[in-house]
Amino acid sequence: MALFHLVYFSEALNVQTPVDVIIPEGKQGIGVDAAGEMELPKVLYLLHGYSDDQTIWQRRTSVERYAASHNLAIIMPGVNHSFYCNEVYGEKYWDYISQELPAMMHRFFRLSDKPEDTFVAGLSMGGYGAMKLALNQPERFAAAASFSGAVDVATSSKRHPQNWKRITGGKSIRGTDCDLFHMLKVNAEAPHKPRLYVSCGTADFLFDQHKKFVPAAKKAGWDVTAWEEPDATHAWSFWDQEIRKFIAFCFEG
Repeated sequence: MALFHLVYFSEALNVQTPVDVIIPEGKQGIGVDAAGEMELPKVLYLLHGYSDDQTIWQRRTSVERYAASHNLAIIMPGVNHSFYCNEVYGEKYWDYISQELPAMMHRFFRLSDKPEDTFVAGLSMGGYGAMKLALNQPERFAAAASFSGAVDVATSSKRHPQNWKRITGGKSIRGTDCDLFHMLKVNAEAPHKPRLYVSCGTADFLFDQHKKFVPAAKKAGWDVTAWEEPDATHAWSFWDQEIRKFIAFCFEG
């Protein structure tokens, strides 16, 4: 796999912005299974959590090795503490992640633009971001995953009040496009909806949010695969396992 540490000027954020990108190669070298001769790579947008940046998935997991045999490109943006939202007192991170980033990645790299070849996943804050993308733009993705996701932001906002005040300007999150439970209902009848994979450890501090989100998604008619890992915490040992499982999930059937 080829690794690119890319920095470009983001008009949405008005600043030079880093993105790490892994692109498949026909041959991988010793000890890594390769996809061989390939069509245009499929694409996984892989999102980081609250305390991390665009490098973290490479540093803490073997995601490059897991993707190698699937002709899968991995796009890893950095969004600071934005929760992947536009900020009233800050920058337009939702515009960046949902519009500008995919357009620029297809400008810079030869990638499949088919919805059936496009996936999104993330952990914690990034799990929220992945679900936000999938629920707001269901026509774009074949599958989406949240690992230990902060999926109930009305609850999560109490843990990070300074960030959410910057994002919302002090207004309620309920009933907006930042509210996943609202968006489950808004796009319940969308003609194309991605399969959802939602997992969390039973000892994770976000497990209550997971338990609330999964039945709400199923009730709204989304195709949800849920997994609860006994005694797992908010930890990379769990997320490394889960990203490997999700990549396999994307290629099932």
